[in-house]
Amino acid sequence: MKICIYGPGAIGGHLAGRLAKGGAEVSVIARGAQLAAILARGLTVRTAEGDIHCRPQAAEHPAELGPQDAVVVCTKTPALPAVARAIGPLLGAETPVVFVTNGIPWWYFASHGGPQEGARVPEVDPGDVVWNAIGPARAIGGVIYSACSVPEPGVVEVTSRTSKLILGEPDGRRSDRALALAKAFKLGGIACSVSEDIRTDVWGKLLNNLSNGPICTLTRRNMRDTFRDATIREAAVQVVREGLAIAAAMGRPVGGAAEDRINVSVDIPHKPSILQDLEAGRPMEVDALFQVPLRLARECGVPAPTLALVVALAAQAAEAAGLYRKDA
Repeated sequence: MKICIYGPGAIGGHLAGRLAKGGAEVSVIARGAQLAAILARGLTVRTAEGDIHCRPQAAEHPAELGPQDAVVVCTKTPALPAVARAIGPLLGAETPVVFVTNGIPWWYFASHGGPQEGARVPEVDPGDVVWNAIGPARAIGGVIYSACSVPEPGVVEVTSRTSKLILGEPDGRRSDRALALAKAFKLGGIACSVSEDIRTDVWGKLLNNLSNGPICTLTRRNMRDTFRDATIREAAVQVVREGLAIAAAMGRPVGGAAEDRINVSVDIPHKPSILQDLEAGRPMEVDALFQVPLRLARECGVPAPTLALVVALAAQAAEAAGLYRKDA
């Protein structure tokens, strides 16, 4: 398969390396120092099983690559409108686009059913740019569990011992295209499954983001160091309890105890991606990760006072750094 990774940063670079290892014809859309490094030296992915080195075709503009069998978008959500405006040359008549993003995705209410069918998520897709340019018919959801960073351009370091990727059609089908993509990833050594309920998987991952993202943004420390403090740890547990209630009210109950999610994080010396963005001066995903779940809580009548407090504080920190505008 010809597969283009749009945004080969920490997660995108990891997935590009896995696809290349599995034999896919991989290309990447990158820019700046990351593009220059990949063009000069290729891409190196450091994993627990050893290094993966590949030389994907790399370009800044999609027109340089042409139509693909699939595109995997791994940019942060603030970049999605720009991706939608540029992605056209990569798309053939049947090219699916996988969105491996955090938070509530722009396609969430496509094929949702009920009174919310077709509703938009304006915080993530202002002006329906992605919805209109790419459209839900092409979209495949992606949820990934993998602790990754970019220690230097052209190098991705995977610090989690195991990683997994979950793909899912918005309508719940185990489609041929999703199964083919899952096979391509599995050939590269990463666990990948096709879910019949991708929205519940979205909430499962989002609970992790809610538990550590805003709090670590405030402490400026990794999860292990942050959650050693018993008071902070209990606040994080309460945030997860509130997140579980929101997910259940949205008809997507997620199993497991709140305490268990935080106890796992106590041993992980990893900085959440939103803190990495703050430290690197990149736009922060405050809306998709934090503000949309809070809006859904209000609409469902679910109290979430602890989540609201830590999100308000994290949003102010992001605004003060010039990396987020609440009215953007």
